Amino acid sequence: MSDQYMTLAEVKDLLTEEHEKRDLLETQKHAMEHAQAVCALSAEDSKRIVEEVSAIEGVNGYTAVKIADLLPTYPEDVRAIFSKERLAIEPPTIDRIIEVVSKYL
Repeated sequence: MSDQYMTLAEVKDLLTEEHEKRDLLETQKHAMEHAQAVCALSAEDSKRIVEEVSAIEGVNGYTAVKIADLLPTYPEDVRAIFSKERLAIEPPTIDRIIEVVSKYL
């Protein structure tokens, strides 16, 4: 079994689709409601953001999904996402990430 990161928009679509087929568990219902309340993008746009920011050096799968979920618009927001990473993120990289995100807002 391998880890696969999913954006909140993908989770929302997955749970909504599953809800149409059957009754969800309470935890799944809460997760679906949360995703519907806070998710601002479609799953397709979220996937595009993940693809585009993954191409940027220093952005791994986990941080790419976090970027797609949080949609950072300020350098401080990007730095917060990378705060647990062991690399220093450079200002040009931050600018590229913000540029990608701004295309989808």
